[in-house]
Amino acid sequence: MNKTIQTVESAAAGSAFLIEDVYPLIDGGRFAVKRIAGDRVEVWADIYRDGDAVIGAALLWRREQDREWQREPMTHHGNDRWSGAFVPTEAGQYIYAIEAWTDEFATWSHSVARKQRSGADVTLDAIEGAGLLTKAQGARQDAALVILRQCEDFLQSGDVGPLLATELGEAMAESQSRPDLTRSASFPLIIDRDRARFGAWYQMMPRSQSRTPGRHGTLRDCIARVPDIAAMGFDVLYFTPIHPIGHTRRKGRNNAPVAGEGDPGSPYAIGTTEGGHDALHPELGTIEDFHALVATCLEYGLELALDFAVQCSPDHPWLTQHPEWFKWRPDRSVRTVDGAYSDIVIPDFNSVDRAGLWNAFRDAMLFWIDHGVTIFAIDNHDTAPFPFWEWLIRDIRRRHPEVILFSKTFARPKLMKGLAKLGFAQSFSYFPWRTSRWELEQYLGELTRYPERDFYRPNLFVNTADLLPFHLQSGEAWAFKSRLALAATLSGSYGIYSGFELLEHTAIPGREEYLDSEKYQIKQRDWDTPGNIKPYITALNRVRNENAALQQTANLRFLGIEDGETIAFVKEAAEPANTIVVVIALSRHVREFWLPLGDVTVDVRGQRHHVAALENLLTGEQSGIEWGGVRLRIDPERDPALLFRGLA
Repeated sequence: MNKTIQTVESAAAGSAFLIEDVYPLIDGGRFAVKRIAGDRVEVWADIYRDGDAVIGAALLWRREQDREWQREPMTHHGNDRWSGAFVPTEAGQYIYAIEAWTDEFATWSHSVARKQRSGADVTLDAIEGAGLLTKAQGARQDAALVILRQCEDFLQSGDVGPLLATELGEAMAESQSRPDLTRSASFPLIIDRDRARFGAWYQMMPRSQSRTPGRHGTLRDCIARVPDIAAMGFDVLYFTPIHPIGHTRRKGRNNAPVAGEGDPGSPYAIGTTEGGHDALHPELGTIEDFHALVATCLEYGLELALDFAVQCSPDHPWLTQHPEWFKWRPDRSVRTVDGAYSDIVIPDFNSVDRAGLWNAFRDAMLFWIDHGVTIFAIDNHDTAPFPFWEWLIRDIRRRHPEVILFSKTFARPKLMKGLAKLGFAQSFSYFPWRTSRWELEQYLGELTRYPERDFYRPNLFVNTADLLPFHLQSGEAWAFKSRLALAATLSGSYGIYSGFELLEHTAIPGREEYLDSEKYQIKQRDWDTPGNIKPYITALNRVRNENAALQQTANLRFLGIEDGETIAFVKEAAEPANTIVVVIALSRHVREFWLPLGDVTVDVRGQRHHVAALENLLTGEQSGIEWGGVRLRIDPERDPALLFRGLA
């Protein structure tokens, strides 16, 4: 039997401290915690050693590529629990760690103070304390002066008093040697810019932006729509793929297996002889037009996001240039996807030249970054292996820490969370299928608790090019408004697919898909069609922009309202102090109910006060709080959402 034998010497050389139960931490530090630049990153840990010696602890942090650590002191809170905090101001990859050591001088000082209180002689203790001063090293000039002065005072008077001075303890805490210094493992941290936490997204199909029936839209047509989208208060203009579309196995209308004459095909079947992932569909325009679009978006305060799909059409140039990147059948035909997506080919990410394939996708993304794209929505990425995504995210973030990668997939819950852990800044969610109050409370409760809230940032899309949920297929305005209000207030990030504002709701019978979907055909619209809800969207986005509580997701608490067809919750931001109460109807009927607010408090100049009144954020009306709550009436046909600011 093999046994590991530990010698006395090796055991004695081990760490004197245990550093445990570190928070925040994802899977023991295997994956990175996520935070936003400028936010306070607070770290907690159990730190202890044997005996009653006084312990010192510090929180260390740095950018991954830096050599020098920055340090912040940690504070003891009792029962060996410590905390510290730091504020990274720039996006990027960071690491943090914890150091602990025995504060020998503080341990001596506490012991002497106890002896003095008991009346014991401390003469020898004083000499020992003075000896500790000789071990001070590397002290700053001001600390060194304090140490020298107090030592001289002791030598002249023989009194232990100068050695117990508070200022000497502080100087020695920084300057004494730390022979048992113990450092924890290093833990990863991703710092994103604020758009990763907050933003309203508007997704559209560029080729459908022409106002001329039957004409393929161009980037210039997209530019003409930017002012209208910005006026509704959106922050991100999100395009479906803009690349050349394959002809082989091209899909027809409503995903017909054979395209008719003039059918444009699905933009997700990427690549022809005209180019692949780094090419622009020629009917959309030129790269100069693309530059003009980016400039216009910036002028109106919008960022441009692109769908980035790691798939190809059978006509993609890579199939002839790099056949080793794909899987081939015995008859030498390329292996395509079966069923609804038979117009695409999935590359072999484990091919003999996987390095070449991985780099090619990375280089295509860098191409669009160089042309002004700052956000990518990664489509169909559950078909690529985890190592590819972890590598790609790290490589892109190393080069461009400002770039946001959005995990755009509806997959198994653990797969979606696994992809988020790999570093995606945002993720799709199951919000489209959470309709009842208990489902919403359970699901958002899951996403806002630890550890999910530290790595999973949900972007609540109410519809997509692929998805028309059953609850919107009636076309009732109250239902569209209710779902919009839920998405816009529950999460810091939410999105709609174009046509939502026009209440488009015609579905393929029995399915959650649009009939005559513009994924397979060009569509023109009158964006000012009577009955549209653009003013409602605009008002919601204005309220979001004016209230910091609605610009984040994690600080969310549901209220125990008795009406089961109504959901109520509180969101709070610390800086600036802002408490928002939201009530949303989940069915179309008029209702009156009691909203309990007894335990809801607001921050007033650092002091907590029970909420005394609610101010309606849309009308400005105020309602006083009596008996710990307020009676409200909600008419979904008029407005299914009530939005209030809590007042002290």
